[in-house]
Amino acid sequence: MGNSSDKRAFGGIERVYGPEGFARLQATHVCVVGLGGVGSWCAEALARSAIGELTLIDGDTVAESNLNRQLPALRSTLGKPKAAVLAERFREINPQARITELVAFISKENPGALIPDDAIIVEAIDDMQAKAALIAWASRANRTIFVAGGAGGRIDPGRVRTGDIARAKGDPLLSRLRTTLRKEYGFPAGSADPKRVKPFGITAAFTDEPMRGCAPGCSIPQNAGYGTSSAITATLGLRLASLAINRIVGVYEAG
Repeated sequence: MGNSSDKRAFGGIERVYGPEGFARLQATHVCVVGLGGVGSWCAEALARSAIGELTLIDGDTVAESNLNRQLPALRSTLGKPKAAVLAERFREINPQARITELVAFISKENPGALIPDDAIIVEAIDDMQAKAALIAWASRANRTIFVAGGAGGRIDPGRVRTGDIARAKGDPLLSRLRTTLRKEYGFPAGSADPKRVKPFGITAAFTDEPMRGCAPGCSIPQNAGYGTSSAITATLGLRLASLAINRIVGVYEAG
């Protein structure tokens, strides 16, 4: 199915990936789970890359605290479901793409219930239990999934990396995720020798930059959590999008 009656709309995508790669993008279904500071930017890049079908999953609504980093967050969208806001936006970008929004959260008890059977999965969930459950389900089902690491407390987008979850270094969120996957879902055990660590076969985008605590003198209490920068969340989201796109067109990245 063509994505635009005007070839100029996605001509740049065809020129960079070639006619065959472009056709693959048009024929592919991608599901983005979690549409916050990372997932929303990932979904935007996919929508602008002629992906033929997108499923957007997030049960949250836009809040004022999202304005510093999340794509759907505007004064005019406060209180609206993030999935619905982005679906409307993406239909404006590519009216002929099939866009489905699901205003719902992934369940730890049945993580695959909302995931389309034919979709590549991009995961950007904050909740650790839901995150681990979805990844474990995808691994058992032999589904392609790309995973987001943590973004809070970082300011240098040049430190964003990709690699297998089992071998990702410098990201406390992925460290906790590894522990959960090993203890609760039977993923391969770790090793003191990095060369002997068995990969999980799942690629993550993450940053190895040390986390910064709340800066002195902040008006927001320190217990509000780590600060966030759109320069980091967007970079992680775009990196995840590139992993999915390159897999679709047949450019396989290391990690």
